[in-house]
Amino acid sequence: MTSRLYSPPYKITPEITGLISRISETIGRTAVENHESITPQLRRGNRLKTIQASLAIENNTLTLEQVTAIINGKRILGKPREILEVKNAFAAYDMLDSLNPFSEKDLLKVHKILMSSLVSDAGRYRSGSVGIMKGKNIVHIAPPSGRVPILLHDLFGWLKKTEEHPLVTSSVFHYEIEFIHPFTDGNGRMGRLWQTLVLSRWKPFMAYLPVETIIRKRQKDYYRVLSQSDRQADSTLFIVFMLNSLLTALEEVPESDQVSDQVSDQVANLLKTFGRQPLSALELMKKLSLSHRPTFRKNYLHPALKNGFIEMTFPGKPNSSLQKYRITQKGISFAK
Repeated sequence: MTSRLYSPPYKITPEITGLISRISETIGRTAVENHESITPQLRRGNRLKTIQASLAIENNTLTLEQVTAIINGKRILGKPREILEVKNAFAAYDMLDSLNPFSEKDLLKVHKILMSSLVSDAGRYRSGSVGIMKGKNIVHIAPPSGRVPILLHDLFGWLKKTEEHPLVTSSVFHYEIEFIHPFTDGNGRMGRLWQTLVLSRWKPFMAYLPVETIIRKRQKDYYRVLSQSDRQADSTLFIVFMLNSLLTALEEVPESDQVSDQVSDQVANLLKTFGRQPLSALELMKKLSLSHRPTFRKNYLHPALKNGFIEMTFPGKPNSSLQKYRITQKGISFAK
């Protein structure tokens, strides 16, 4: 007799179906499906945002600027443990391309790197009981440690064989890691990292989507839906929360990640020419040492205008002989 495939408890509601559709439409509309269009600089920047936000959820106090400095090999003033958390997280996320999302062995390998020198049992399931505290109250008691290997075996078995949409399976897996709490520490980080891994096998650019920054902004809701899902013994609410967070993260992509390598470099050079005063096209070309007007307009001016990095001083008269251009706040932020 063949045993029935284990399936975590959740329901596919009309809201979930609608969110899957909206996410798919957003991906198609923003054209980020081709992850090669995301520049190396933006990939790295988004990866650092992911790490900083995921660690901040776990009470790491380092800022994005400090995290960036650490990864760039610079010394900062900070708690040694928090600095080590950053280095470990970067090393763990750097492994994403080589990991198998269906491998329990890889889960343990990543945890060993993520929590190296932070806990004594990095890379091993916990051997004792654990509860999650909120203030003085216990909000979650994890399953007994003896059940952890069985629960993870069943969870990975489901993940390998289910035909559910990756947006759903990744969210369910994330929730189940938080519920099972297989490690003494690092469960939140592992749940978020593994969801990113599962999604990256569906759409490669998802490896660089900093959804953790959205979760960080909605941290109270994140914990609230985890608790509600625990009480209901069903991860449906958590799936809805994660899909909404992914949709928000995707909707923010056009503001940064859609600029191609070529446009990014040329627009960046254009933005560096601006000061406080508006400049004409000829003044900009002179500063850029360009003489071919069509090239300037196609590769520099038009992309900068389209992305909202600069604006016209006479927007109602685009061909005016008095037309000049000034950098926007968005352009100032991009140029930093």
